[in-house]
Amino acid sequence: MTKIGIVGCAGRMGQMLVAEVLAGDGLELSGGTERPGGDAIGRDLGEILGRGRLGLIVGGDALALFAASDAVIDFTSPAAAAVHAQLAAETRTAYVVGTTGLAADQEAALRQAATRTAVVWAPNMSVGVNLLFSLVEQMAGLLDPATYDIEILEMHHRHKVDAPSGTALGLGRAAARGRGVELDAVWQKSRDGQTGPRRAGDIGFATLRGGDVVGDHKVVFAADGERIEIGHKASSRQVFAKGAVRAARWACGRPPGLYAMKDVLGLA
Repeated sequence: MTKIGIVGCAGRMGQMLVAEVLAGDGLELSGGTERPGGDAIGRDLGEILGRGRLGLIVGGDALALFAASDAVIDFTSPAAAAVHAQLAAETRTAYVVGTTGLAADQEAALRQAATRTAVVWAPNMSVGVNLLFSLVEQMAGLLDPATYDIEILEMHHRHKVDAPSGTALGLGRAAARGRGVELDAVWQKSRDGQTGPRRAGDIGFATLRGGDVVGDHKVVFAADGERIEIGHKASSRQVFAKGAVRAARWACGRPPGLYAMKDVLGLA
């Protein structure tokens, strides 16, 4: 049995991850944690899910969870992910990270952990979105940048705190790879006022927030006379949970390294 732990287990995404592990063949839920002082500390995980007692109590000791697990899944916060990366390295536990909005030093913490254990880090764990990444990269490589402008539109619920979304940036990086350029050199994250004409080769972003939208993403390749649009809409966070658990299964027993969902899906 593969033992999988969930940090941030009482949150909306955490509960979906717990349920997905419990439903998975050959998987054992090794436990779950919340930040010290959280309301869920000391409660039974099954009761939080409305399933009755499982005999697994929500704890506040993330190190103990990593030590008891073959893999740990994390959809918490950028600051927490950096701390958890160190614990994964210390215990040599496979670590799956779906948290977005990481700063440069927090990304560095994941890369450092990957020198000692398998780390799967992706801006979106959905299988469909990761297929979209590959398609966007291929299309960007085939379509002349002097002819086709690339614009990326994303919409999420009103509570999302980072923008553009990690998935939108992932799509931008895929497009930039297809064109053989660095995204930082060509992105246009916002437009306001007298911006002047669009610069050829730029990759633009538009961000919408509102309601309870789980995640909508669309990439537009616009040229004179035609427009190609390709996108993905998530109607349930369950698709992220399924992808993350798939990544956790895959990562167990892998050599140290920083992996992406394209590795998990065999698209690399």
